Amino acid sequence: MKIALIGYGKMGHMIEDVARSRGHEIVSIIDVGNQQDFESEAFASADVAIEFTNPTAAYGNYLKAFAKGLKVVSGSTGWMKEHGEEVRKACSEGGNTLFWASNFSIGVAVFSAVNRYLAGIMNQFSQYDVELEETHHVHKIDHPSGTAITLADDIVGRLDRKDAWSEDTTDPRLLRIDHIRRGEVAGIHTIRYDSEADLITISHEAHSRKGFALGAVLAAEYTQTHSGLLTISDMFPF
Repeated sequence: MKIALIGYGKMGHMIEDVARSRGHEIVSIIDVGNQQDFESEAFASADVAIEFTNPTAAYGNYLKAFAKGLKVVSGSTGWMKEHGEEVRKACSEGGNTLFWASNFSIGVAVFSAVNRYLAGIMNQFSQYDVELEETHHVHKIDHPSGTAITLADDIVGRLDRKDAWSEDTTDPRLLRIDHIRRGEVAGIHTIRYDSEADLITISHEAHSRKGFALGAVLAAEYTQTHSGLLTISDMFPF
């Protein structure tokens, strides 16, 4: 498979290494200093573009890739609120393909499934309040993390006693998300169900970004033969 990389920071370098180790060809690498390469023949020759940039650049990058007929895999977060509906239309009505996930880790995919299952059980036990905490490295701009938002949405969708999630809230109808920025932490997500009697905690901690890179390449392999607006639950239906 021919892959174009959009964004060449730490994640971009890791994705390049994983992709090459799995026999794929990197035909184009686009970063801040060579934006003109979106118009290159090399970029247009890719089967899939893998995009890891930032909230302000992601949506524009999707449009540039779509314009060249490329399918896109993206782990950029923070753009959904402003451009989510436009991206959905671009895929459902415009014939484009985007595989987006807030987190490409296989472990997080399993953790998310456990989170959904546990929330369904805990809907029966209103004596437990729930909160979510995410910790990331100090370079991460957006908060809460995209993964935390996905986890929170899954909880809110299954708990009748929660209407939405929010940061810095004491409203019992809202699921509180706390964020911590510390050192070079790759990512920790913790969910706590607390009552007067006991505490139930589930947590996922990433040791490095390598799991994210592998998941992104697996997503690109999946996206090569699938179309539309895709996500982790399509690739891992559990």
